[in-house]
Amino acid sequence: MKIHQILHGISIIITNEERDFVSRIGDDVFLSSLDNHDQWLAQNLIRKGVYEISNDRKRISITDHETTNIRKNI
Repeated sequence: MKIHQILHGISIIITNEERDFVSRIGDDVFLSSLDNHDQWLAQNLIRKGVYEISNDRKRISITDHETTNIRKNI
């Protein structure tokens, strides 16, 4: 890993479909409003650390450290 990568954070690679999901859904969404395919995409993005599940497990939202990185790259 290069010093530049350490200073500017580690990039998370997401697919074009996941990028479209983030731009379409936004920062915060209720899981009940997603269809099966979108729930699958959300689950993948949670595993990658882009989204996090709320304490009541009803919503997902973009993690604080990813908000600026995702918005900058869309």
